Amino acid sequence: MDKLRNKHDKKIISFIPDGEFYYNKAIQAMQRDRFEDAQRYLKRASELSPEDWKILMEYGVLVMEEGRFEEAHELLMTANSFAPSEEEIIFYLAEVHAHLGMLRDAKMYAEKYILIDPDGPFADDSMEIIDFAEQEESFNDDEMPDGEVFFLQEKARRLMESGEFKAAVELLESIIVDYPEFWAAYNNLALAYFYIGENERASKLLHDVLNRNKGNIHALCNLAVFYYYEKKEEELESLLALLVKIKPYQFENRYKLGATFALIGRHKEAYNWLRSLQKRGFEGDTGYYFWLSHSAYFSGHEKVAREAYAKLIELDPSKAGYEPWNGVQEIITSDSLEQDREFLLSKIANTYRSERMFGFYLLGKSGHKQEIISHPSYIEMEKLSDYERLFLASGLDYEFMPETNFDKSFMRALETTDLLYNKYCPLDKQASHLFQMWFTLCETALSRSYLFRNPAALAAAADYMFQSSRYPDVTKTAIAKEFGISVPTLTKYVGELIEYLPQFDA
Repeated sequence: MDKLRNKHDKKIISFIPDGEFYYNKAIQAMQRDRFEDAQRYLKRASELSPEDWKILMEYGVLVMEEGRFEEAHELLMTANSFAPSEEEIIFYLAEVHAHLGMLRDAKMYAEKYILIDPDGPFADDSMEIIDFAEQEESFNDDEMPDGEVFFLQEKARRLMESGEFKAAVELLESIIVDYPEFWAAYNNLALAYFYIGENERASKLLHDVLNRNKGNIHALCNLAVFYYYEKKEEELESLLALLVKIKPYQFENRYKLGATFALIGRHKEAYNWLRSLQKRGFEGDTGYYFWLSHSAYFSGHEKVAREAYAKLIELDPSKAGYEPWNGVQEIITSDSLEQDREFLLSKIANTYRSERMFGFYLLGKSGHKQEIISHPSYIEMEKLSDYERLFLASGLDYEFMPETNFDKSFMRALETTDLLYNKYCPLDKQASHLFQMWFTLCETALSRSYLFRNPAALAAAADYMFQSSRYPDVTKTAIAKEFGISVPTLTKYVGELIEYLPQFDA
């Protein structure tokens, strides 16, 4: 029995998969065009055999074909450290450096490949990389950072994108010590400082950059973003007056300007810059298509906006559901109050609670919803009253589960508001006065535990009170018919709502 058990145990041990096992599984998967499976197998193989250059190379190539060039760079560099003379790795290093824009290094590895294997299977591709790098160098000879600093900069950027700002700060600080005129690192370091709350340090660093490298567009744009988040309106307007005059030639600077204008709500200027890139054949990343879609939508170019967002979802499927028009009714036009960003901001920052309630309700109908909600200082949740929180939650499509009498009253108040909105949307200035009156009544009525028993009658009453104060030919009969109630019912609820009008001293 013991002999049988020992034999069985040995058989189990002999079948424990190793890196080679998963590598072979990956090759089989690739031969069958099952690339997701192949990637999964190679990832496992690299974990089990972290020093096997063949596995690391194949994994790096597959990752590179997915467009994840920084990750591929790390894998191929590691593979090269274990097999520095392996010509196939050397070629793929030339290719990945070319994709990353590190053309000097791309050329170096391509030349190295030609030297080792001049008649090899990648010789022609290597010559193409060399020719391309030489052409680009003739235009940008003084501007191309060497491979090490470029890679470190990209690593810092990835750290920031994953929220590891302190690690990014440490790396960027080390970069500017070694490369004191690599301005991209300074700009990213300023952003990292800002994200960890060191605002003064971030602004000072940008001003230092501008003193030493006057007209640095990225520094100017980052400074504008800081002013925007800190609500420094005068400084922002002064800087924007300068930014609108700048006409850069390079794609990178045009992209930065466009994204900055979009972020701070200057969608017309943003659209002009970002669209100009697209017309010149620019192939953008997810950020580019996100800002192009938003700026196009809010400046009235809906077809372009939808095409750009479709491209964004193609690149990053997780962005589905966050379209700027998501939840916005088709009848909402770009010139309606729902799409007037400054109008919305003025409401949610108003000193009167009823006005803020109106702003939060309308925010749910706006394409600016995601932008305003995500701004770190526009909405201070801890300072909101229960009424404001509820109207904000309604705008965010929160699913209410009414339990208390107050909850049920609020739901009927919300239903009343929706009836009024359905009649008057999209809102113009005139209709906004009705809603200002309604939210004043609504706030007082909620504070006095009013039950809002008949939403249709209440909507009719509010509408009649508003219209009759402006138009002498308005009749109760017409209003009652429109909301499907009787004239006596309308009269009753007008009487009830009057009780909640503000009382002024004589």
